Amino acid sequence: MSRPLTAVRTVAGWLANLLLVAVVLGCAAYVAPGLFGYERYVITGGSMSGTFEKGSLAFEKRVPVAELEVGDVITYLPPADSGVSTLVTHRITSIEPGEDGTRVMQTQGDANPDPDPWEFSLTAPTQPVVAQTVPHLGHVFIALANPQVRVLVIGGPAALIALLALRDLIVALRSHTPPSRPHTPGTGGRIPGQAAGGVSPA
Repeated sequence: MSRPLTAVRTVAGWLANLLLVAVVLGCAAYVAPGLFGYERYVITGGSMSGTFEKGSLAFEKRVPVAELEVGDVITYLPPADSGVSTLVTHRITSIEPGEDGTRVMQTQGDANPDPDPWEFSLTAPTQPVVAQTVPHLGHVFIALANPQVRVLVIGGPAALIALLALRDLIVALRSHTPPSRPHTPGTGGRIPGQAAGGVSPA
């Protein structure tokens, strides 16, 4: 086997191993937070710029609504009459007692000059509160939301590993193949030691 071909196969093997490790670590990063009670949210806007930027990944822990305090950063769905139909991650700026015993809150993005133009009460017993953010990691989750990207990221390394395994199998089979027996030319029907014409040497 030539040295260049061996080097190419070695590099391909290392690349496959690195891709496999990356996929395993990515899966662990995707699953592990949930095992510890954290929820993940991708920051898709810039209203909290300066605290965390667009494209960050926020890890949030659920706490009882009764324990929320001014200054907590929460991810919630604004009231229906707010005109906002997507989740918002903003800081609580005020908490006031409501008429029915609920807590009426108002939030504001750290990069916004004014509070959000709505007040709301949380009906669920618990609420996700931002515990930690990781810059730029949210872009990875946004990309993985695309099915074609998922196929490329997961299927690509898997296909490469399968090809390398097939290559190793072929090499192993070739190394264990018994050598072919040499071909012995025929004698033309003559008895060994007998000269042509049927006359034995004297």
